[in-house]
Amino acid sequence: MASNQEHKPHALFIPAPAQGHLNPMIKLAKILHSKGFLITFVNTEFTHRRLLKSQGSAALNSVSSFRFETIPDGLPPPENTEVTQNVYDICRSTQDTCLQPFKSLVAKLSDTFSPVTCIVSDLLMGFTLDAAKELGIPEFIFSTGGAGALLCSEQFPTLLDKGLMPLKDPSYVVNGYLDTIVDSIPGMKGIPLKYIPPFIRYINPGDEFMVEFTNAQIKKAKTASGIIFNTFDDLEHDVLDSLASIFPPCYGIGPLHLQEHNIADKSLASIGSNLWIDEPECIKWLDTQAASSVVYVNFGSITVMTHQQLVEFCWGLANSKHPFLWIMRAGLVDGESEALPQEFFKETSGRGMLAGWCPQEQVINHPSVGGFLTHCGWNSTVESISSGVPMICWPFFSDQFPNCWLSCTKWGVAMEIDSDVKRDEVERLVIELMAGEKGMVMRKNAMNWKDKANAACSVPNGSSVVDLEKLVHQLKTTRQ
Repeated sequence: MASNQEHKPHALFIPAPAQGHLNPMIKLAKILHSKGFLITFVNTEFTHRRLLKSQGSAALNSVSSFRFETIPDGLPPPENTEVTQNVYDICRSTQDTCLQPFKSLVAKLSDTFSPVTCIVSDLLMGFTLDAAKELGIPEFIFSTGGAGALLCSEQFPTLLDKGLMPLKDPSYVVNGYLDTIVDSIPGMKGIPLKYIPPFIRYINPGDEFMVEFTNAQIKKAKTASGIIFNTFDDLEHDVLDSLASIFPPCYGIGPLHLQEHNIADKSLASIGSNLWIDEPECIKWLDTQAASSVVYVNFGSITVMTHQQLVEFCWGLANSKHPFLWIMRAGLVDGESEALPQEFFKETSGRGMLAGWCPQEQVINHPSVGGFLTHCGWNSTVESISSGVPMICWPFFSDQFPNCWLSCTKWGVAMEIDSDVKRDEVERLVIELMAGEKGMVMRKNAMNWKDKANAACSVPNGSSVVDLEKLVHQLKTTRQ
């Protein structure tokens, strides 16, 4: 063991094995590395193989003080290695099988590298808290899905106790019941039931398990040394205040991609987090487009739509007459053809580009991007807001629903598209987003949030910079 390593704090990071969890985790790990921490970043074996394929082994082995390790996820290898694993399966399997491999890894690191002094774990990897308690290591939980979403999920038991959920039958999805206002969530006053993460409806197979799983992770998180959020105080002040009354100390240290820009040492710049290979042609194509003219379309790493929904989106975009960059990752369409109509390509020739994946931060910040059609994942939401780009939201899963409600209702930066997507509505909303009066108001609001996000990450007195310094101090000094 190198003598200079003996005196450095050693943070072990472990994200949930999905793209939206990996992105902010790697950013925070880089930030802590710049603050003098040794870093061990733990992926599942399947996720790490995908990361190696997309990033290259050279990028992941560049600095000895920032190491990658793996543990098995307990699942058989999937047939399609380019598609995100089933969320229900991966949650069940990590909970049931990962504790022992994780403890063995911590012991190995102490013997061969440097004793682990703190653990930073994804909220969904709660088994690590059992290990941390047993091993006497302080653990901080990273809630990668946004503060508002955590506050809503924390209310699952209350909603069940009050009889508001689960839904009595599937007709309640469409009969207006989900418009019922929930006023029992401080910091989220006025939120309708339809924007609560939808596992609680018990409509789809696995929903009941996911509610039990979520409740268990949240209960464990309340025993952690602190909770970390990729948000900033101005954006979610009321929510963070509410969380602070029921959770350990909360740290709003985002947007993390802006904090990452504050790192002077660029030795880790080559370490990326995308599980698909970026297509740089996206940026070259955007360079040829007029300022604020392009609609960026990306439904993230988990959203799955039907072929008919795909067709409705494609004709809505075509009929809007606006240029667009559409990211169509592998597995976007559920078990059906991902092929688009040939007439669509003829209609949009010269003003549309399709790609498998892209460097999203670079794309959203590009001068030619004027709007974002999104699934409303938390990373996309924060990146869009902090780039001054307004959104059309089509939430699909989990935290995307409260993120959508906050974006449309509280922050004034988005419009929502109906889940039963129709081309006429897509066309109308895209035209409004890019050229309408409401679009102009949303763009102005987004630019105001961009200024506030940059202020939060300004050294030395920005709220997120101050919270980050508090977090660093706690990570270095907290003892179990």
